[in-house]
Amino acid sequence: MRAIWKGAVSFGLVSIGVKVYSATEEKDIRFHQVHREDGGRIRYKRTCQTCGEEVTYDDIAKGYDIGGGEMVILTDEDFADLPLTTSHAIDVLEFVPAEQVDPILYNKAYFLEPESSATKPYVLLREALTDSERVAIVKVALRQREQLATLRVREGVLLLNTMLWPDEVRTPDFGFLDEDLKVRPPELAMASSLVDSMAGDFQPDAFTDDYRAALQEVIDAKIEGREVVQPEEEEAAPAAAVDLMAALKASVERARAARGEAPSGGAGEPTPISAARSAQKAAKAPAKKAAAKKAPAKKAAAKKAEPAKKAAATKTAEKKTAKAPAKKAAAKKAAPRKTA
Repeated sequence: MRAIWKGAVSFGLVSIGVKVYSATEEKDIRFHQVHREDGGRIRYKRTCQTCGEEVTYDDIAKGYDIGGGEMVILTDEDFADLPLTTSHAIDVLEFVPAEQVDPILYNKAYFLEPESSATKPYVLLREALTDSERVAIVKVALRQREQLATLRVREGVLLLNTMLWPDEVRTPDFGFLDEDLKVRPPELAMASSLVDSMAGDFQPDAFTDDYRAALQEVIDAKIEGREVVQPEEEEAAPAAAVDLMAALKASVERARAARGEAPSGGAGEPTPISAARSAQKAAKAPAKKAAAKKAPAKKAAAKKAEPAKKAAATKTAEKKTAKAPAKKAAAKKAAPRKTA
C-alpha cells in the first residue's frame, strides 16, 4: 500500500506521527469508451465555452456560479489562505461511546501506521481506546477539506473513519410517516418469528458479488475465444400470498426448511405454506362456482336451440324436395327437340 497522507495524531500533549493509507478499495470492473468500429479510445478535449480554445490543466481554475451568468473565480492562492488549522494534524476532540455515532455518518476508512519513532505512544492510544470501549472524535484535513472523523481500533490498528457533517444528511420526508397504520399483535409476533428463524452471525466472507464474477467470466471468455456458459437460473419467486399473515407464515416455514429444521406443523396440522395455498384456493373457489353456474345455463340454452335448428333443417329439406320436380320439368321444356 502507498501512504496518501502524513501527519500526527494530537492526543493531549502527546503527538503521534502517522501515515495514512486507504483501508478500502473498489473492485468494480472499469471500462474505457472506445469506437465500436475499430476499438480506438475516445478522447475528450477541454475547451472553453466562451472562446472555444482548448485549455490545459495549468489554465483551469475553480469557479462558483452566483447566478445570472456571473461566476466567481477562485485560484490556488485563495485556497492556500483558508484557515485549516488541522492541515497536518489529527486533533482528538473527545471520546464517546461507539453506539452513539450513527453509521449513516461514516464515509471512508483509512488505516493509520505509526512512524518509527512514534510506535509506543501509538500503542498507548490503541490500548486506551480498547479499554475504554470508546471512539475518538477528531478533526482532520484531507484533500483540502476539513472533515469530522472517528478513531477506533480494528485488528490492532487505528482506523480513521471520515464522517459526513450533520447538515449533509437528508431528513426523510415520506407520506406514509404521517399515516396512522396499526399493526396487529399476531402480525408482529409472526414477523418476530421470521426474524428469529433467519437470525445469525454476520460473516462478510459468506457474501460475494455475483454480478462482478459473471462479468469477469464474460471478459475472460472474450479473451480466450470461448463461449460463455450461462449460470443456472435461480428458483422463481413464489406468487404473492393472499394476505400478510399467509406470507409471513410461508416465509417462516421456508427459512426453517433452509436451515434443515422440521416444519412447525404436525402430521395432521397444515403447514404455513399449505395454509397459504389453501387460502389461495378458497379465494379462487367463488370464481369457480360462478363459472360452474354459467356452464349449465349455457348448456340449457344450447338444448333449447337444438329443436329450433332441427325444425329449420327439416323445412329446408322439404323446400329442396318440392323444388326438385319443378326444376326437372323446367329442364325438359328447355331441352331442344330432335329433328327427323
